[in-house]
Amino acid sequence: MPGPSPGGSPEREAGTGGRPRGTGRGRRVRFRLPHTAISLPSVREEERLFYRRLEALAAPGPGGFGPLFAADGWSDLTEDRLLRKRVLRDGQGGPRPRPGQEVSVKVLGALEDGGLVERDPRLTFVPGHGDVVQALELGVPTMQPGEVSFFLAAFPYGYGRPGREPDVPPEAPLLFEVTLLEVRDGPDPQRLPPAARLRLGAQRRERGNFHFARGDFAAALRSYRLALRALDGPAAAPPGPQEDEELREQRVKCLNNCAAAELKLQRAGEALAACEAALRISPDNGRALLRRGQLLAQQGRDAEAALVLRRALELDPASKVIHAELSRLVKRRSPPARAAPQEPLHGPMLPPSPGAPAPPAPEGAA
Repeated sequence: MPGPSPGGSPEREAGTGGRPRGTGRGRRVRFRLPHTAISLPSVREEERLFYRRLEALAAPGPGGFGPLFAADGWSDLTEDRLLRKRVLRDGQGGPRPRPGQEVSVKVLGALEDGGLVERDPRLTFVPGHGDVVQALELGVPTMQPGEVSFFLAAFPYGYGRPGREPDVPPEAPLLFEVTLLEVRDGPDPQRLPPAARLRLGAQRRERGNFHFARGDFAAALRSYRLALRALDGPAAAPPGPQEDEELREQRVKCLNNCAAAELKLQRAGEALAACEAALRISPDNGRALLRRGQLLAQQGRDAEAALVLRRALELDPASKVIHAELSRLVKRRSPPARAAPQEPLHGPMLPPSPGAPAPPAPEGAA
């Protein structure tokens, strides 16, 4: 159904064939009620306001954001003083976001040279779920609805040492202007339909892959577990056959990723448990079989490892990795070849004379 035109004029009624009717004949008049929505500045006006506030902070300048990390008028959100907050406009007095609640914010973010690298009129996330940079994860829960604040973030609370290609350089500090628009209870994955659970699970798994690629394995593991939480358990409506298969595939992917992250965190027992959970869902998953075989071999459970690796090889006979693992396992299990006896270099030893001293016994012998 067509909505009102951009100018706000009433919709014209059309007769047969979509042509306007004659003046005054069968015409309905629609009256507009007064607007009650709060007018928001345009994108360009928002950016102008943002840069005026940056100029008021004497940034960007020759020293970049460096002087701001020691300037007055900021509150430190972390002990290392690498994440700071400055309130630009107080909130409306509502409660701050609680753990598990979902927030919507408006974000602008800039580099030291003034380059705008973040612009999102409505970013929605749950703090603590790892879906955004640490500056927002830690900063937004300190805000009230309607509040506007600056968050000054050194690179550990932004995009880390690697940065973000192509616009955020490595180890770049960032300045965010954040407006808290709304706070509400987070969605319960168990009440979502299967299609929504699949989307949420895929989104969280991809976020975990992002953290994994950057070397933040703890954050990656947290995202993978949140993805599993979205995918597991009863749904609001039973999934169809195709959705059920997709849910199983997504669970297996998340469990394999959990195992990879646990290994990076030097937790072999948890990694093995994740592999076994994946194999309970999909007994012939090649990646889970290979990793389980490797972990069993590391624990010295060679017979079990050999059975698992041979099954993996049956599923993927061309895998060089599985061949190498089996060869290594066979070599370790094979007894070392016994050396052939050598001829003595001297003649047979004569028995000692009755008055000669006895040779020394090996250490520890009786």
